[in-house]
Amino acid sequence: MSEIDTLNAVLDARYSCRGYLPDPVPQATVEAIVAAAQKVPSWCNAQPWQLTVTRGAATERFREALYAHAMANAPAPDLEWPEKYRGVYGDRRRACGFQLYNAVGIEKGDRPAAAKQMMENYRLFGAPHVALVTAPKELGPYGAMDSGGFVTAFTLAAAALGVASIAQAAIAAHAPMVRAHFGLPEDRNLLCAISFGYADPDHPANSFRTERAAPADVIDWQD
Repeated sequence: MSEIDTLNAVLDARYSCRGYLPDPVPQATVEAIVAAAQKVPSWCNAQPWQLTVTRGAATERFREALYAHAMANAPAPDLEWPEKYRGVYGDRRRACGFQLYNAVGIEKGDRPAAAKQMMENYRLFGAPHVALVTAPKELGPYGAMDSGGFVTAFTLAAAALGVASIAQAAIAAHAPMVRAHFGLPEDRNLLCAISFGYADPDHPANSFRTERAAPADVIDWQD
């Protein structure tokens, strides 16, 4: 198998997991994932990302506190949300949502059920671990962009080691609560979280896969 075939196999294996077994991931495996993800490029090799990783009772305390907070409070992210998903971006977003709802048996137009499913973000989808990703505020969008590369590499390295994951902007929606819960520094932006663990193969939310645009849809050749 060529190196590109190996890479594509890992990319194909990775998906956003929304149902986990309770089994913890060994510390050595988590450290191997992070060590691999550390190799991504960053502006001036700044490597601005920092992780706070939970396990055991810490995950359960956070899960409980986060869900209760999200039920009662409006979002307050460190970074502004996208203004709007227009055109093809909105189409892709809706298609992903419909695939999820179909997988878990939510009828089209059933807003209460859709809202309940969305709140599973704040239960970490049952994952035994969550990694909170922060970057220095003073690095602005460049720190966030660099950290996005790290998040991608983390999820791919996890998949290569048989660990499922999902990157969650939803958790960053409640940045003040998360910062207070973990005592995170005020001078760092909470960018996202990555819930991870071993996938529950029988969970219906794990039964679908999203599609990807073709190269022709994203390349503008200039000759």
